[in-house]
Amino acid sequence: MTTSSPNIAFHDLVDTLRSALVVLDSSLRVTSANQPFYRLFQVEAGATENRMLFDLGDGHWDIPSLRDRLERVMTQDHSLDAFEVEHDFPNIGRRVFSLNARRLPPTEDHSTYLLLAIDDITTEREASRESERAWRLAQTIVDTVRDPMVILEGDMTVASVNRAFLNLFQVTETQVMARPLKDLGEGQWNVSALGALLDKVVPDETAFDGFEIEDEFPALGRRIFKINARKVHRPGNHVTRLLVVFEDVTEARLVERHRDILAAELAHRIKNSLQIITSFVSFEIRRAAEPCIDGYRAMQARIAAVAELYDVISQSSALGPVPVQPYMTGIAASIHSSLIGKAADIEILVEAEPLLIDADKAVSVGLIVNELATNAVKHAFPDGAGRILLSFERRDDEVLLTVQDDGVGHDQTRNSGARSGLGSRYVEAFVKQLGATMARATGANGTTMTVKLPMSILAEAADDHAASPLMAPGGGQSPI
Repeated sequence: MTTSSPNIAFHDLVDTLRSALVVLDSSLRVTSANQPFYRLFQVEAGATENRMLFDLGDGHWDIPSLRDRLERVMTQDHSLDAFEVEHDFPNIGRRVFSLNARRLPPTEDHSTYLLLAIDDITTEREASRESERAWRLAQTIVDTVRDPMVILEGDMTVASVNRAFLNLFQVTETQVMARPLKDLGEGQWNVSALGALLDKVVPDETAFDGFEIEDEFPALGRRIFKINARKVHRPGNHVTRLLVVFEDVTEARLVERHRDILAAELAHRIKNSLQIITSFVSFEIRRAAEPCIDGYRAMQARIAAVAELYDVISQSSALGPVPVQPYMTGIAASIHSSLIGKAADIEILVEAEPLLIDADKAVSVGLIVNELATNAVKHAFPDGAGRILLSFERRDDEVLLTVQDDGVGHDQTRNSGARSGLGSRYVEAFVKQLGATMARATGANGTTMTVKLPMSILAEAADDHAASPLMAPGGGQSPI
């Protein structure tokens, strides 16, 4: 296709385009320009047309590399793409322009012309530079952080890594960059559960903290790392990446384990010491006169109840929350052993939800259970046969501790002395100490003692430890 007049075609076709356009002849002289060009540079046609491109303004287009490229476009049918010019232009200040050029089809007189498009990309370039500055600042901050960090692309390959990571794992940036996280080192991070968590961070807008990996690491030995991950956006574009932080918690975990071992050992020794005391009491029972035997047995049961707490603690390897089920089961066993004897036909059952009691409250709770159950053993079954149910459950905003028997019921006249005895005073003191209340319901079918305890007696992590190996699954009945 040929054109008889590029000037006419230019004005007819491109005056309404947003890009600034100029037509240059074979000597790179301006033959015409469109209205966006004049508006952008705030010049008149008379100061532009028939002038060399490189003479316009204050010579801001007089760039040797630009001249060379345009001459090649004109003579060799090449193209000029995204050539950037940054300059302080008259009337409009500092701008960044992107230049694109194509040679037009020859005219009827075989004249050659070149179409030059000038796009203002100042805003985009400044945004890009600001993005780069922010990214470099972020990288500098990351490099000063002591914890090892990597930034991952969406495909889990390493996009960036800080010095702490390189120094700790004794690797070079070349060994890490652009490699999948799971392939780093000797595959220590190739854990399916970790991969599943990372895969959810970007699409599900989730984050995770505290995922722990323990393994042998090259040049480090056995280490424990806690991993946290967040989604991050790079300013100025839509790229989404993952920031993954590796916290070395080896020393802290070893201290915890050592502390727990010591705590379990201490609890075991305390339990053994209390059992020795109960053995001394048993010896005294065999020597004591009949009126003193009940007092000795009550003392023995109380010591055994405290010993049971330390037995549970020693099994859990931590001086932490006390699981209710094994604690109450142990107390029931101690009562059965010390007060009932093998010949008696009294059964003690335990029904407890999988809850945890705060360790500071556990002794008081255990002694309440011991005193109420002991009282039932002594007074509810004159024929030596029956059943006692110990239950512990959470209901609404309180915790219910219940000791229920199916004995003869409470006789005000017959049991008035027992009700006001030392054991009852102990119970009242412990109930008051815990901020609880106690109620009794009695009749021909037995007696139920209900202690309403505040929620504060439960450990905060009760729900998290519901599956503790020390707890009976489901909190069902445990017969003694």
